[in-house]
Amino acid sequence: MSARRWAIVATATALAAGPAALAGAGSAHATEGHGRASAAVLRTGLDVSLLNKTVHAPLAVTLNEVHAPQSARKTALTATLDGVDGGKPFSVLRAEVADAEATVDGDRAEASTTLAEARLHVPGLPLLSVVELEAVSSKAVCEAGQVPHASVTLPASVTVLGKRVALTAGGPTHVEVPGVGSVRLDLSTTETTSTTAAATALRLDVAVDPLKLGVAEVDGTLTLAEATCETPAGGKAEAEPDASGAAGVQPQGARAEQAAPAEASLAETGGDSMTPYVAGGAIALLAAGGGAVALSRRGRRN
Repeated sequence: MSARRWAIVATATALAAGPAALAGAGSAHATEGHGRASAAVLRTGLDVSLLNKTVHAPLAVTLNEVHAPQSARKTALTATLDGVDGGKPFSVLRAEVADAEATVDGDRAEASTTLAEARLHVPGLPLLSVVELEAVSSKAVCEAGQVPHASVTLPASVTVLGKRVALTAGGPTHVEVPGVGSVRLDLSTTETTSTTAAATALRLDVAVDPLKLGVAEVDGTLTLAEATCETPAGGKAEAEPDASGAAGVQPQGARAEQAAPAEASLAETGGDSMTPYVAGGAIALLAAGGGAVALSRRGRRN
């Protein structure tokens, strides 16, 4: 009985050694983070009051708002509001160029917008543009291992409520037209962190009430040429070392030339990563069986 017990214990130990060794080896996992990028040529958040503020009609529209991977080239935006021009569509923005693009490719996320020869209108001012500009652009780039970057390109001047206004980086610009309204321009807003970037070419705070008739009073914001991005975390496989500091095993699906020569020969004969342990267990089983037979014969002689 002692010989049989010894054989059973030895066999179990040998068969358990294979899985234990495999579990002790480092495991590989893929850490894949997805970056983000978005862009919009125009974004509005306006409150339109009609008939001495007895009716409120919010105007929240966007032109060419895209999220990676996407692009758009639409150059006109129209909207309709009940009570404004008989409910007919009116032009919010018209431009010669209005492009927005957002991409995420590998370890790089990028967004950009371009707006050229543009005229922006609000309800109640069908003939007078809130702003006219020649060209603006914004760009945000987030790349793994690099500092995120945001940039804006502005013209030297724009036309606001029919007035030519020089743009300066010294702070917001205020334009007021008697009998029409006022506009405040915030220029070239950029913001970056360790992983994100954002750029906005122009932000306009609008307050319009033509001749203070109370027919169509407009208050709110207009955002032109907006781009944002977030750095991808990367998609490389990282090996977790075991307690002894050994390198991890290759993840399944690794290319043939990356495998060790011993693994390649196993693949050619139809074996897999468990083959060495199965073979070792079989050898241990044979050895244990032989030992059990020898002990049994010796016992009979005695």
